[in-house]
Amino acid sequence: MADGGRLALATPLVALAKKSPEPKPTVVLVHGAFADSSSWNGVIQQLHDKGYTVIAAANELRGVNNDASFVSSVLKTVRGPVVLVGHSYGGSVISQAAMGQHNVKALVYVAAFTPDVGENAAELSGRFPGSSLGPALAPPVELSDGGKDLYIDQEKFHAQFAADVPAAQAALMAAGQRPVTDAALHEASTSAAWNTIPSWFVYGSADLNIPPAALAFMAERAHSRKTVVINGASHVVMVSHPAEVAALIEQAALAK
Repeated sequence: MADGGRLALATPLVALAKKSPEPKPTVVLVHGAFADSSSWNGVIQQLHDKGYTVIAAANELRGVNNDASFVSSVLKTVRGPVVLVGHSYGGSVISQAAMGQHNVKALVYVAAFTPDVGENAAELSGRFPGSSLGPALAPPVELSDGGKDLYIDQEKFHAQFAADVPAAQAALMAAGQRPVTDAALHEASTSAAWNTIPSWFVYGSADLNIPPAALAFMAERAHSRKTVVINGASHVVMVSHPAEVAALIEQAALAK
């Protein structure tokens, strides 16, 4: 009878455990060059509406090793699974930051670089025709350590970086853009987490910073679980099409 009593108590507990939903992954967003964390605002709102916790990390844009180390530190503070998302140069950062982080279950590349070991952003972009970023840059800012900070010329920012964003919004983005060092775009990656962590890709067909052919090549090489190409979208596809980007992030979050 005692055994029967224990069994009767255990059965509902097992049933309850089976019904308990798994916790939603935390989404960590990493912006790229010439942008800041506010570039994710539309995506964040979409994810918040679906119950996700989101962290928009402030990418320092100083160098791949430096920036990846910072993002890794952020990841270590997150309990539970993580979907790690990178835009543009932020793709180089997350590819390195995710190495050894056992809580990262998925990588999402948003118009982003996906370098292999030894590759850098500038070389990958120049491997395929279509980028007009070079002529759109403002004169570099000389730094005290001998390096150079790069900005997009504010007058060229809208057409180059955010052609499908309203002009008034693009003007605000241009004024608030974060510079990237020239060295960061030429720094070789030392690891490529997409070789071992499942990845998803989304980019625009009208990207003028990273040629769509380069993005297609990197997505195929990484064996992307799903690649979404948004017709006519610019480099800041997460600003102009936040719902589509958030939907892909959620697919990565729900994937088994």
